[in-house]
Amino acid sequence: MFKGIDYFDLESGFSSEARMIRDSVRDFVEKEFLPIVRDHYRAGGFPMQLIPMLGEMGLLGSNLKGYGLPGIDPISYGLVMQELERGDSGLRSFASVQGALVMYPIHTFGSEVQKERWLPALGAGKAVGCFGLTEPDHGSDPAGMKTKAVKDGDHYILSGAKMWITNGSVADVAVVWAKLDGVVRGFLVEKGMKGFSAPEIHSKLSLRASVTSELIFDDVRVPAENILPGVQGLKGPLMCLTQARYGIAWGAIGAAMACFDEALSYTKERKMFGRPVASFQLTQAKLADMLTAITSAQLIVLRLGELKEAGKMRPQQVSLAKRNNVRMALTVARTARGMLGANGISDEYQTMRHMCNLESVDTYEGTYEIHTLVLGKDVTGIDAVS
Repeated sequence: MFKGIDYFDLESGFSSEARMIRDSVRDFVEKEFLPIVRDHYRAGGFPMQLIPMLGEMGLLGSNLKGYGLPGIDPISYGLVMQELERGDSGLRSFASVQGALVMYPIHTFGSEVQKERWLPALGAGKAVGCFGLTEPDHGSDPAGMKTKAVKDGDHYILSGAKMWITNGSVADVAVVWAKLDGVVRGFLVEKGMKGFSAPEIHSKLSLRASVTSELIFDDVRVPAENILPGVQGLKGPLMCLTQARYGIAWGAIGAAMACFDEALSYTKERKMFGRPVASFQLTQAKLADMLTAITSAQLIVLRLGELKEAGKMRPQQVSLAKRNNVRMALTVARTARGMLGANGISDEYQTMRHMCNLESVDTYEGTYEIHTLVLGKDVTGIDAVS
């Protein structure tokens, strides 16, 4: 089984439960996911048959408590995300969206009726959810959203569109953010509601083993009881994104580990000029840089997890972790691809699949540039955007 990278013996500080959870997810990825991911990546679809297994293992909304959910600690949750993304960013994205972007807002802002109806089903993988915030013309500026809701008796009339929505075409429920009287509110839009459609986006060159969709709302009548009562304004979706970005910061390490491990194994076995490629100084320098970058990223998320557990984690700290770790993983993947030479462009190897995926991860849920500005504002007190 994959051993992972732990140059600073961080595992010795993990609880026995955290190690057990990580190992069980690592085993699942090794046995159930990796043998099939290439076919799904080629075909451009998510392995839907694994969703019930993710539910049975408690990997959907695993850090939430109550309603039959495991309520694991932040570091254990991070290790789950790390191991899922070692398989593929699409696998981690599915679990991340389901838990952090769908179950979390229902758990945090929903009514008791909404919680009882959706959380057990979503946690068990018997229902799938998606998160509708990004719009065709408003990605990094969610405040400019055009999707709106109008009160009409005991319903809201929802109109507008969302774009680049993970799980959209297969979702049973969409957590949709729209402006109601100029104020951002959250709505639970259910599959089959008249006027609601979710066409899948095809021809992707990244995140191919994942379902990505548009959400279209053509005067959709949403029952009044489907509004999330516990939040108003952009605070709601931004709180959800903070939860998801925490998982991404851990997940990116898994992708980097996979690429490093493949490059190390390949260069030790591959011979050139009568010697293993790993024996050359330039190769060893690359491996040392990759190892250092991965270890630094591990230390960042470990401390972030400790802050989260203590209730002291700030969104800006999550921005630093997401920004650093995803760009780190992308750099590691690009370096590893080069170390594999021409073989690196073949899907017989996993590195280029991770590299292509990470191009999307570097962009979604806050681009590298947006997180740069978040940190700039935090340290200077000056908003470079407004």
